[in-house]
Amino acid sequence: MSKKIRILSIDGGGIKGILPGTILQYIESKICERKGADKRLADYFDFIAGTSTGGILSCIYLTPDKNGRPKFTAKEAVDLYVEKGHEIFDVHFWEKVSRGWGITNEKYPVANLEKNLKYYFGDIKLSQLLKPCLITSYEITKRSAVFFTSMDAKKTEVDNFLVRDICRATSAAPTYFETAKISSIYGAPFYLVDGGVFANNPALCAYAEARKTDFGKILNDTKKPDKPSVKDMMIVSIGTGATGKPYSYDEAKGWGALGWMLPIIDILMSGNSETVSYQLSQMFDTLSEKDKKDYFRLEPSIEGAKSAMDNAKPENIQELVAAGRRYVTDHDEELNKIVERLIANE
Repeated sequence: MSKKIRILSIDGGGIKGILPGTILQYIESKICERKGADKRLADYFDFIAGTSTGGILSCIYLTPDKNGRPKFTAKEAVDLYVEKGHEIFDVHFWEKVSRGWGITNEKYPVANLEKNLKYYFGDIKLSQLLKPCLITSYEITKRSAVFFTSMDAKKTEVDNFLVRDICRATSAAPTYFETAKISSIYGAPFYLVDGGVFANNPALCAYAEARKTDFGKILNDTKKPDKPSVKDMMIVSIGTGATGKPYSYDEAKGWGALGWMLPIIDILMSGNSETVSYQLSQMFDTLSEKDKKDYFRLEPSIEGAKSAMDNAKPENIQELVAAGRRYVTDHDEELNKIVERLIANE
């Protein structure tokens, strides 16, 4: 009997990556309770996709240690945000002035982000990640969407990159961080911004990539189907906060280009996430009662936290951690069902 392809997809959302990170920490802990303390998320997902902050989390989960096992726990992944978030989204007052508060220059310098990416990933290449994966970005000179996949990276150095460079590219949110200039291992240059400009929720991209992937061969598992259809998949898609900042009509009706600059990014990203969730829900609804239950969209509320993707003040980080934990408490039945389904399709 064939086993389903287990897909994890994580939205973009800056510091709000704490929310999916906390949920996945719970899922990993429950897997460990059932299957052993050494088990990791990479053991129970066959494919992982991420955009921006979700791309960084995805790569952390799939980074190998020297023995070919996952190097980091899910807790260590979320610690990047809890312990280092204030460094990444930190700029002193006079630097804010010199940067025009993000209007005449990017809002934040990239040095702290790049330092932390190097700490987590070192010189690991995309081709070395433990499972098939997809990370999104957008090439501004070629005007094209870019999908970094470990499957392509294994075929040619033209499509192989340092993981830290991919994470720098997928998280280069316009107005927040400067455009990323990176090169493949082969040396081809790319000029990239945050994948959230077109695929803040990469779950449908993950589905499309999975459809052409020979999982049985790649995973060396005869129970895993090659080129799976939707009925052969289990998709866990996790958002970064359902409560967005409302914009009043009285304010918005008078906005020009400057007034719309930040709101339009927020609206485009959240709108994309909702659209993809709708599309996948409709696809799974065409299946049998049993199979349609294998699509999970987890959208935690930010509750008392601020919705800004760059609010990394200590008090807001703690609010996000609390919101993630409350989601876990309130939705433990659904999360435990996910754990059961992940193990059943091992």
